[in-house]
Amino acid sequence: MRPLSLGRDGGVDRRQWLCAAGATLCAGSAQAVAESPADQLLVGMSMNNLLSLDPGAATGLDAMTVACNLYDSLLETDAHDAARLAPALAQAWQVSQGGRSLVFQLRRDARFASGQAVLAEHAAWSLQRVLKLNLAPASVWKSYGFSAAGLGSQVQATGPHTLQIVLPQPTDPTLVLMTLATSMSALVLDRDAVLAHEVKGDQGAAWLTTHAAGSGAFALQAWRPKELLILRRQPGHWRGAAKLQRVVMRHMTESQTLRLMLSRGDLDVAGGLSAPDVKALSHRPELNVETVRRANLYYVAVNARQPPFSDERVRRAVLRHLIDFDGLAGTVLSSYGQIHQRPVPAGLPASLPSPGYRLDVAQARRLLAEAGLADGFDTNIRVMAESPFTGIATSLQATLAQAGIRARIQPGTGNQVYGAMRERKFEIVVGRGGGGAEAHPHSSLRALVYNPDNRDMARLSNFQGWRTGYADPMLNALIDQALVEPDAERQVALYRQAQQRVDQAVGAMQPIAAVTDTQVMRRVVKGYLGHPSGATRLREVYKVAQS
Repeated sequence: MRPLSLGRDGGVDRRQWLCAAGATLCAGSAQAVAESPADQLLVGMSMNNLLSLDPGAATGLDAMTVACNLYDSLLETDAHDAARLAPALAQAWQVSQGGRSLVFQLRRDARFASGQAVLAEHAAWSLQRVLKLNLAPASVWKSYGFSAAGLGSQVQATGPHTLQIVLPQPTDPTLVLMTLATSMSALVLDRDAVLAHEVKGDQGAAWLTTHAAGSGAFALQAWRPKELLILRRQPGHWRGAAKLQRVVMRHMTESQTLRLMLSRGDLDVAGGLSAPDVKALSHRPELNVETVRRANLYYVAVNARQPPFSDERVRRAVLRHLIDFDGLAGTVLSSYGQIHQRPVPAGLPASLPSPGYRLDVAQARRLLAEAGLADGFDTNIRVMAESPFTGIATSLQATLAQAGIRARIQPGTGNQVYGAMRERKFEIVVGRGGGGAEAHPHSSLRALVYNPDNRDMARLSNFQGWRTGYADPMLNALIDQALVEPDAERQVALYRQAQQRVDQAVGAMQPIAAVTDTQVMRRVVKGYLGHPSGATRLREVYKVAQS
């Protein structure tokens, strides 16, 4: 297979890619497996949720997977141990003044793609910009007490290569450091390049949606949304040039097409394949299957502000006894997730064993009868129109029907599904969410069950607890207390109490499974390490000759 040539706009020649994708359009079925270019990584993936590349606006694993290769952060976490912090743009850091001041010493040899030196003032401005835009990525910083009004004293460059962050309220400084290492909002931007494209005070937001201004190992060569994205090696990167010249990502959602192209060698890496296709490809000697457990969760959520879900008995019936956890584990979720029923991920000191919820239609019927709903009721399930969400929703529809609940599935885009949640105008949602990628229990508890102000006017739409209209003052207090507890053992005990409280008081959101990201790749690909946060950096990836 000859290298993919670039068109005048920097994109892959459309005819070449179609030839590769269609395979039989360009060659007979007896052709041997092709060998992709040695200096290029060809990736097939869904870009349905890749809506922006702006670190101040974008959310989701897909955006982070691209952005972490275009930008650098102050710190990183290890792909093998998400709790271990490692230096990046910051070569050293200190926590002082009772955990309220973080001081970072930036390396002196880092430069942006524009050639400009990376200075502490760029890092300060990047974080200030997130708060000024006040979009979804700002929510984590607001939860730490940061505000646009106080940014001048909270985040500032105290020298060309010294950045100081003063925490406005007591919190666990380790959690803040992990956010700096894992959140897309913590990526450092080239201030001058961004402001050169500012329009009507938008902080360069319109331009950054489809462009980049970072210091990462790669630069953005081309992006056609929901079609094609190309990363080009940045030769002057401070870690040394990436081993690959180019990464070509193609929007592909059909599992069988991905399977065909992997089998022929027309792709090096593919994600989003169906369970049967993953199983079939796992037997091929030239392919590897890698599964990474992510920090977020698949869940079923109900609207506790609306009857009948305002009744705790109905929530218990639906969320604890009418989800077929075991059935989903062996079918729909077999290559997408691992059953997990608690808001705190497994593997942390504060993690607890599974509560063991299971499908129990008889118990659900008894609870519904107690609530005066022995004949069931009508409801709607909102769900993104892609796997595994539709599979979870179909399973839920069937088990609800066994208890007399007549549910209609409403498939839609991410904006339609989560937009309805943000407006608290939904009945049931099958979704995916959770904390950031911080390996810290507060991250998921804050995102999934914390709700400090349940009033409509509070508009805490970045908290899943607020979206579902459920607030538990006792649970909130436990989470607040744990966050500022300096003693590690007492902090762990408080986080465990918070999870036990979730068991006792049935909220409006039930985790189903920890998200797993399964990638199938050719064995010639080396150095590819999927990261739990989605920050899969490709600077060390290379390819060996096909044997």
